[in-house]
Amino acid sequence: MDAQLEQIREQQKTTWNKFAPGWRKWDNFTMDWMRPMADEMIKSLHIRPTDVVLDVAAGTGEPGLSIATLAKDGKVVITDLAEGMLDVARDKAAAKGVANYETVACDVCELPFPDASFDTVSCRFGFMFFPDMQVAAQEMHRVLKPGGRMAAAVWGTPDKNAWITTIMGTISQHMAVPTPPPGAPGMFRCASPGMMAGLLRQAGFRNVTEMEVTGKLRCGSKDNYWQFMNEVAAPVVAALSNADEATREKIKQQVFGKVDQLCSDHSAALDYGTVIVYGEK
Repeated sequence: MDAQLEQIREQQKTTWNKFAPGWRKWDNFTMDWMRPMADEMIKSLHIRPTDVVLDVAAGTGEPGLSIATLAKDGKVVITDLAEGMLDVARDKAAAKGVANYETVACDVCELPFPDASFDTVSCRFGFMFFPDMQVAAQEMHRVLKPGGRMAAAVWGTPDKNAWITTIMGTISQHMAVPTPPPGAPGMFRCASPGMMAGLLRQAGFRNVTEMEVTGKLRCGSKDNYWQFMNEVAAPVVAALSNADEATREKIKQQVFGKVDQLCSDHSAALDYGTVIVYGEK
């Protein structure tokens, strides 16, 4: 891996270890929000009781731990760059009584597994952070058995994701927010229609399909929304860390006003849009 890609990897590892405590705190809330995407991925993967499954960039353990309950005579290997996130996954597994899993801290671009090791691969909201997405897709293809299945979820276009654009758009009105260079890790890196399907086909996958899953992030109140975004959303925290108290308060009140415009019942239920991509080896 060249120096620039290695730097991206180390930045991602540092970021996700830093945010592990926030993800632990909000884990139930976050996993409930993201369950529809996991459900659609799991449905497409047709998990069998004896499957050996790789869950890449699993963070706090999903959808891997849910898959483990279906592959009850098989095993799920849960991977992530950040040991801090995997600590949460292990605690969740113990609390749920899930034993047919293991965790491995590793880089998806250099998976430490032999060829044809897994029946299925899952990856929810990981691709947009990988140093080299094409290499990542090729590695997933390599470790799959012939006929193996793969499913991933990525965020759709900004216009379908008010849950993040509402706050980030407001911040950018008050502060200079650096725009990542083309191809750099970011929330909407994989959003273009057909982009992920093309990536998988180039990596050798066949029978590739894309589908959209939409819904709402239901925060219950503006205060919950603000607190959640300030404890789990890395771009929000990074931007606001450079704001003085007066600017921060101004941004907060403007965000609250926008949420009220979007949610007349003051429920802070904001749209999200995702893409689920599926392929076979």
